[in-house]
Amino acid sequence: MPYILVSTSIRLENGPTNVGDEHSDKDIMEKLGAKLVQHKGNPFKEYTVPDPPRIVLDRLEELGYTVVNACGIGQTIVWTLYKPLPGTTG
Repeated sequence: MPYILVSTSIRLENGPTNVGDEHSDKDIMEKLGAKLVQHKGNPFKEYTVPDPPRIVLDRLEELGYTVVNACGIGQTIVWTLYKPLPGTTG
């Protein structure tokens, strides 16, 4: 999986941080310490860690991911990260 979206609410910059959906790579989610949760009222599940985004981004960099974009959407900030697949050049 070469892309990961990381997000948090701007007012929660100290965590928690959303790091994936129910289809995300389970090994990566385990390395991040993420738990799969379903918030009341949402028809989907997502992986969440209690850590602030900076810690999550540092961990993903250690796993070979690079931030390629960041943007604000309403009260949410989203980072897009990319990791080249083995045998390819990013």
